[in-house]
Amino acid sequence: MYLKGLYQFCGWAILVVLFTMPASAQMPRSFGSNNFSNGASGNNSGNRNSNKKDSLQHRDPFADSLTIYYRYFDSTRSRKIDSSITDYYSRLPMGPTYHTLGTYGAPAQSYFFNPVMKAGWDPGFHQFDTYHFTNENSKFYQTTKPYSELAYLLGSKAEQLVSILLTQNRKSNFNYSFEYIFSSTPGFLKTQNNSHNNFRITTHYMSKNKHYESFFIFLSNKTAASENGGLRDAKQLDSLSTSLNDPYSLETRLGKAGAASRNPFNTTVNTGNTYSTSSFLYKHHYDLGQKDSTVTDSMVYHFFYPRFRIEHALKFATSSYSFSDIAADSSLYDQYFHLKIHHNPAGDTIRYKDKWTEINNEFSLISFPEKNNQSQFFKVGVDLQNLIGVFDTLTGKHNFYNISGVAEYRNRTRNQKWDIEAAGQLYLNGMNAGDYSAIISMKRLLGSKIGSLKIGFQNVNKSPAFILNPLSSFPVQNRGSYNKENILRLFMQYDNAKIGWKLNAEYFAVNNYIYYDSFLTAKQDASLFNVLHISAEKKFKLTRHWNWYTDIHLQQTTGDPPVNIPFFYTRNRIAFEGNFFANLFISTGFEVRYQSPYKADGYSPFLGQFMYQNHYSVTNRPDISAFLNFRIKSFKSFIRLENLNALDVQNGFKFDKVNFVSEQYPYAGLWIRFGVWWNFVN
Repeated sequence: MYLKGLYQFCGWAILVVLFTMPASAQMPRSFGSNNFSNGASGNNSGNRNSNKKDSLQHRDPFADSLTIYYRYFDSTRSRKIDSSITDYYSRLPMGPTYHTLGTYGAPAQSYFFNPVMKAGWDPGFHQFDTYHFTNENSKFYQTTKPYSELAYLLGSKAEQLVSILLTQNRKSNFNYSFEYIFSSTPGFLKTQNNSHNNFRITTHYMSKNKHYESFFIFLSNKTAASENGGLRDAKQLDSLSTSLNDPYSLETRLGKAGAASRNPFNTTVNTGNTYSTSSFLYKHHYDLGQKDSTVTDSMVYHFFYPRFRIEHALKFATSSYSFSDIAADSSLYDQYFHLKIHHNPAGDTIRYKDKWTEINNEFSLISFPEKNNQSQFFKVGVDLQNLIGVFDTLTGKHNFYNISGVAEYRNRTRNQKWDIEAAGQLYLNGMNAGDYSAIISMKRLLGSKIGSLKIGFQNVNKSPAFILNPLSSFPVQNRGSYNKENILRLFMQYDNAKIGWKLNAEYFAVNNYIYYDSFLTAKQDASLFNVLHISAEKKFKLTRHWNWYTDIHLQQTTGDPPVNIPFFYTRNRIAFEGNFFANLFISTGFEVRYQSPYKADGYSPFLGQFMYQNHYSVTNRPDISAFLNFRIKSFKSFIRLENLNALDVQNGFKFDKVNFVSEQYPYAGLWIRFGVWWNFVN
């Protein structure tokens, strides 16, 4: 009761803050110079680390404005804060190329072939990955002023999302940030409520003499997702009489009758999955190198050139994955899922749970061949991983370990025309011995008018996910000896910013592919098959204020692999856009998404896996939304009317011609969303 009240208070407090605080924020005037160190954890400019002493004190003309930029963890590219309003999905954790089981926050799957390209230990649960904070998508900021962002989204059926970002430089060499996202979607069917709690803290520190630098990330993701197994009879949607098309009264395959709730602050899961992950990462290094200085008329610049680096990264993480049904109906389990459970008139409790503790220590040595190009370096190291697993079906703790070697080379040439990255990891001993991953990419700037071209190669050889191991608590019925999967990926990216073209192509060659073919069984396809995916993205300026944004994707498999993907996918936005009056920016119009008919995957709620099926084809209308986005100084807002394609004019003004995710999972009818984003400079 206390947590429910706290969540409710926070939700109303955010609304009050958003509509009462003044719009005093300013967006960045200039990009500023980068104070991150160069090289393996530095910027992409190749500039030298420097301190300067000004003999003549001058007032900073930008002292009252904000200069802010960030870069992703272990990336070499600095980025600006995005203030655009053209794309609503840029503000959400889940992008437009994903579909869910009907509502935001539910298990999500990409429309494209998207295998897990990661070697080594894998617990096996990825249906919520798109919503989660990770070390890889963590941002490290540099800002001249304390900066904060607040966001609130409100949708139909009490859907809501709250997002908070705070970042500040206590000193020029120390920054910290805090991020929090809470989302809740009670849903439009029984037992469909989903909620996500994600928060992250990061810090970045560099010593004044530039020798020592550290990065800290603490993140936590908690998912509470109820599972209803889909509708018992999806045809009953056609018999609904309400014009609002509310199928809440229809019976689902899972979930106790009367136990469902549409309280947006209710995160209790009676039937479904509860996942939680927490991670602590501390990465630091000490540099040896050369000092230098330059004297001008009024300043003395002190430089430090790293030439050799000693680096250590410590990661401590815990994770828990569970499915539970506190009042399981044995007859429904037998009828729909062919899962035999002991009958108890008072109701049975089913529970599957795996818990993990992970400790990683990586030790590396890094060399910088040229002092005047800190974006070129070689790295070699060793990673020691210790794992502790606790499983419901077994007693005691089970210990595992991995020892792997890592190597990396990066080089952004001083003329900024070539950008080369290569990295590899080989598991030498332990639970995943023999696994490896390798990637190399080369990017070439062809010219300011021609654009840039990037080509790359990636290969992963990986062990089956641990959910297929006999030790796991989850009810995979045909656990056995599965061979390692091998996935080869070739990719190409062409980007011409001048004319607005982006072209991408990727080719997969897959061997020993592991997939799920029913609610409780997995299979392995030993044959080699291929997948080709090409896409194009372009902005067309139709008139002074009318723009057309289009994304087109084509996919094709060879042979008859157990892979379900649409051949054609497109997303188009026709928008009226412009800067009106002094500070008003508007983008309004229609968005249309469409995928060609295909045999969409089913879903196993017990294993948390999308599963291959070959008997039901999804043939949907184009997904149509109307939107109005606008920005006034630092205040941004949007209004969306989604699923307009569900309109049925023949039987009255109803939105009951809904699209389907798969055979038993429909999307909602008309869905309304309203949201605000507001940033502040303190």
